[in-house]
This record gives sequence, C-alpha cells and structure tokens, in this order.
Amino acid sequence: MALLEIRNLSVSFETSFGGFKAVDGIDLTVDKGEVLAIVGESGSGKSVGMLAVMGLLPKTAKVTADVMTFDGADLRTLTSGQRRSIVGCDMSMIFQEPIASLNPCFTVGFQIEEVLRQHLGLNRSQAQKRAIELLELVGIRDAEARLGAFPHQMSGGQCQRVMIAMAIACNPKLLIADEPTTALDVTIQKQILDLLMRLQAEHGMGLIMITHDMGVVAETADRVIVQYKGRKMEEADVLSLFEAPKSPYTRALLSALPENAVGDRLPTVSDFVMDETAPGAAQ
Repeated sequence: MALLEIRNLSVSFETSFGGFKAVDGIDLTVDKGEVLAIVGESGSGKSVGMLAVMGLLPKTAKVTADVMTFDGADLRTLTSGQRRSIVGCDMSMIFQEPIASLNPCFTVGFQIEEVLRQHLGLNRSQAQKRAIELLELVGIRDAEARLGAFPHQMSGGQCQRVMIAMAIACNPKLLIADEPTTALDVTIQKQILDLLMRLQAEHGMGLIMITHDMGVVAETADRVIVQYKGRKMEEADVLSLFEAPKSPYTRALLSALPENAVGDRLPTVSDFVMDETAPGAAQ
C-alpha cells in the first residue's frame, strides 16, 4: 500500500472573475522511502495540490478527490483534531520563502519547541534539548545560542535549515519540500539539497520535492510528475523522463535548460506546439 495515494484531486477557487480551477484531476502516489518530484512552471498547481493534501488551503477553496489517503487514513473524512495530529507530525511540509514562513514575533527555539510539545508531549526542558539536537542535525553552528535568535537575525539559508528542523522534528513518514532552495545562492542551494537527501535516506521518509528546476529533479528524484495548468502532463521514472520525454511540455522544459541554448537565446514553451489533447500530453 502506498504511503500517500491521491486520485482525481481537483482544487478550485471562486474569484471576482468567476471560478478558477488550480488543480484539475491529479493522480499521484508516494511510497515509503521514495522521492517524487513534481515539476512545472509557476502557476501549474504544484503547491496548491500539496497544500490541499495538508489541509492548509482557505475554506473558500473547493477540494474534491476520489481517493486521498495517507498511511491508511482517509484525509477526506478526518476531523480537525485528527488532521492536526497528523499534519506537522507524520506528514510535514517545508514552505517557500523560509523567512516569511517563520513567525517574526517568536524565537526560532520557541517555534521548534512548540512542535515538539504539541505533537510529542515533551516538557520545556526536553523540548529545548531536542531543539538543540535538531539545529545541530541541520548544520546550524552554536545551536544552543541560536535558540534565542529571531528569524530576522538569521540568514535565508539558516532560516531554511530551521524550517527543515521543524519539519523533521517528529520524524515524519512523509516530507513535502516546496521549492526548498528558492531565493538561496547556489552554494547554499547545494547544501540544502544535500541535507534533505541525507535526512531522507537516514530516516526512510517519503519525500515530495516541488520544483521548477529540472536540475534539482535530476539530482534528487526517483520518479517525476510534470504539471501544466493544473493538469498532469506526464509521469515517469527520472531516467526515462530525461531520455525519452513523451509530453510536448516536458520536452519544452528540458529544451529550456541553459546547456540547450542556441546562441544567446533559450527556447521557450511557446516555441513548442502544445496540444493538450494529444497522446502523452495529459496522462
């Protein structure tokens, strides 16, 4: 049985211009210990779909699915209390823009310890000791002193490490990483990706890597889902996707890699004929 199974997931929003479907009939599964990459340009519904799985979308969002199970539990029928016991514990998410995702009014130590107290029932002393261990685990130097730091007193890379520490605090079975290297310089990006992959291997977590970077996909994923305008264009193991992409959109993404530049110009998606009803365009 898959750790996470989603069938026919759709997410729509009502706007002043009418209804808008951000996710349109997505299917996916993730097994224990597997790394699944969800790739596509901004606005393709990658993050919205995973926020729906986590139950973190506003009440104005309409979420439907034929199947939405995590570790045998039906996410569609959980009470708010049951969902809170899973989200942040067995199923965690690293959000985009780490500085914006952390609460600026509380120290990073308080925010990590809150997760531990809420989900594991640790007392203050136990939570503080574990928070120090987690900061050391994710590579933050002088971890004990850093407990008292506020997010604005830390760099973007350090804040991302704090977010990772919070996400793995309860040894989750599934970790969702939403563009975990956004706005970080190249050196820090490599360090964060290496850290995530090491933690995933050590703890045997299922990992969903949301990205628009095909280089990240090649480096991290076992299997890949390509999304475009809320729909799944293609799904394949990572080697097959790079060697023989079936969807015109996947070919467009791969052709837009810097090494495929012709002169001083990169191909764009608009250079490709996008027939979304063609075989291989939406599977």
